[in-house]
Amino acid sequence: MSSLTDVKLSVLDLSPIPADGDAGTALRNTIDLARATEALGYHRFWVAEHHNMPGIASSATAVLIGHVAQATERIRVGSGGIMLPNHAPLIVAEQFGMLEAFHPGRIDLGIGRAPGTDQRTALAVRGSMAALSAENFPQQLAELMDYFEPDAARAVNAYPAVGHKPPFWLLGSSGFSAQLAGALGLPFAFAHHFSAQNTLPAVRLYRESFKPSAVLDEPYLMLGAAVIAAETDERAQWLAGPSGLTFLSLRRGRPIPLPTPEEAAEYPYSDLDRQFLQERFGSNIIGSPETVRKGMEKLLADTGADELMITTMVHGQADRVRSYEIVADLAK
Repeated sequence: MSSLTDVKLSVLDLSPIPADGDAGTALRNTIDLARATEALGYHRFWVAEHHNMPGIASSATAVLIGHVAQATERIRVGSGGIMLPNHAPLIVAEQFGMLEAFHPGRIDLGIGRAPGTDQRTALAVRGSMAALSAENFPQQLAELMDYFEPDAARAVNAYPAVGHKPPFWLLGSSGFSAQLAGALGLPFAFAHHFSAQNTLPAVRLYRESFKPSAVLDEPYLMLGAAVIAAETDERAQWLAGPSGLTFLSLRRGRPIPLPTPEEAAEYPYSDLDRQFLQERFGSNIIGSPETVRKGMEKLLADTGADELMITTMVHGQADRVRSYEIVADLAK
C-alpha cells in the first residue's frame, strides 16, 4: 500500500491571476513557485491549458513550459495537459520536440481530449466546427506519437521531434482515457481534484485495461489532488474561499480573477451555493498539517497511486509556497 513517504510528489499550476494583480505577476509567480518546489524536492512541475478565463494565465502552455524549464535545473516540466483536439498533432510534435531538444530528459507531454474551455471558445481556438468532437482522439494521438519516430516514407515530418521524444502521459477525468492509457501501456494521470466521483472506477479500469509496453511493464498512476495546507484548519479553510467563489462565478458564466480571502468570506452565499461547493470541493484536502496528512494518506490507501500531483489555488503567493512547504515536510 502506498504511503506519503514513498510516493513521488509533483505540482500542477494554472498561473492564477489574483483580482488585485495581473497576468505578468501571475506568470512570474509560477516561475517562483517552480524554483521553490524544485528546492523542496518535488518531482514534476506541470502547467495546464485553459482558454478565455480571466483568472488563469497558463493558456500558451508550451511557451510557459519553456520558461519554467529555463528557470529551473532538475525538476521535470510538462503539460497537464495539452488538449490535443485544440491543436494539429504536427504542431504539438514540433513544440515538444523543441522543448525536449532544449531540455533533454526533463520534459513531459501530458495529453488530454477535453477542450479546456466552453464550446464557443473551443470553436475560436480550433477554427472549425468539425474539430470540436473528441471522437477521433485515438487517431490524433497515434498521429502525434508517430511524428516522434523516424519514417523515410513520410511526406511531412515534425522537426525537431524525431530523436527528441518526451515521455507521453494520458490525462483523464473519466473512463475513456483510463482505458486508452491502459491499452497503450502509458502512464495515466487522473483529475481527482475535479472529478473525485470518477476516481475509483477510472483507476480500476486503467489497471484492468493495462497491457505492458515498451514504455511500462506495469501500470503507473498519478492523481491530481487539490491541497491547501496551513498552520491551522481554520486558516486553510479561509485560504480556500477564493477558489470556491471563482468556481461559482465560472459556473454562472461570469469567470473572474482569483478574489482575496476577504472578498470570498464576505460573499453572500445561498444555501444552494454552499451545497454546490460542498459537492464540488468536498474531496479537496484542506487543513492543518495533521489534517492534510490524514487526507493524503487516505487518498493513497484508497487508490494505491504511485504519485500525487498537487494543485494549490490560493490568492497569496506566500501562502501558496507555504502550503507546498508543509506538504513536503509531511513526506519526509
